[in-house]
Amino acid sequence: MTSYIIKRLLQGVLVLFLVSLLTFFVMYFMPGDPARNMVGQGRVTEVQLEAIREKWGLNDPWYERYWNWFSNVLTGNFGTSMMRPGMAITEMIGDAAIMTLRLNALSFIVSLTIAVPVGIIAAVKRYSVFDYSAMLGSTLGVAIPNYWIGLMAILVFSVNLGWLPLYGADSWKSYILPVAILAIEEMAALARLTRAATVEVLGQEYVTTARAKGLSQRVVVVRHVVRNALLPVITLLGYRAAFILSGTIVIETVFSWPGLGRLFYQAIISQDMQVAQAIVLMLTALVVVMNILTDLSYAFIDPRVRVH
Repeated sequence: MTSYIIKRLLQGVLVLFLVSLLTFFVMYFMPGDPARNMVGQGRVTEVQLEAIREKWGLNDPWYERYWNWFSNVLTGNFGTSMMRPGMAITEMIGDAAIMTLRLNALSFIVSLTIAVPVGIIAAVKRYSVFDYSAMLGSTLGVAIPNYWIGLMAILVFSVNLGWLPLYGADSWKSYILPVAILAIEEMAALARLTRAATVEVLGQEYVTTARAKGLSQRVVVVRHVVRNALLPVITLLGYRAAFILSGTIVIETVFSWPGLGRLFYQAIISQDMQVAQAIVLMLTALVVVMNILTDLSYAFIDPRVRVH
């Protein structure tokens, strides 16, 4: 087990390095001028722009810029932001990460609380009205883009009815729409996967044997089915948690949520290379850690699984 963890961590370090290098080149070759983006609509001379480029090292060769950034990261210094001059990147990411984690934690809780029981009941009552209704709802949840649902929700609940705020995170009401929209997509995927995994487990011989012993349906499902059906669900949860940005960047932009997704979008638009690289590096590290934890959780849930 220890050797496996060390091996995966070393692989993760290599992945972090390669991803940081790739991100740097993508940002480096983007069209546009970061110095001009920094001043916006302000009237500045070419001499002033050149001074800005010199200050931020934009005229340095690519390898010097990358090494300066990489060597600072090794010491825990991510530098300061160009789009918010003088503000430490770690502070920016820390504030945004808290908001993103709150949003995703709430959506995860909601989706797990609803989707897993729905998937299990749909599998136990296969081909019933409940099963067909649950699978139709999950199919629509997967098929319909979450940004469209978000815009329609804003139109109905914020513009027409005036019940919920249009944007921001100023009160508890601001959480309702973005959490609900994120949870819809999560619930759809989780319910379908839970149903499929439960149906497969229900057909196993040990389940038939448990029923033959006279155990009730509830005992069979709780003791023998649910635990074994959780493995693929854990895999999906680990995957979703690892790729947290892909699900929130659109929703945070739609609802003007001050999280990592919106910050990443602003960094790309402003060509703030250091902010974009820091976010990508942090999320890549999250992917590596979540993948390792997902693998290790298999052995905890199912004793038959061993990680070597």
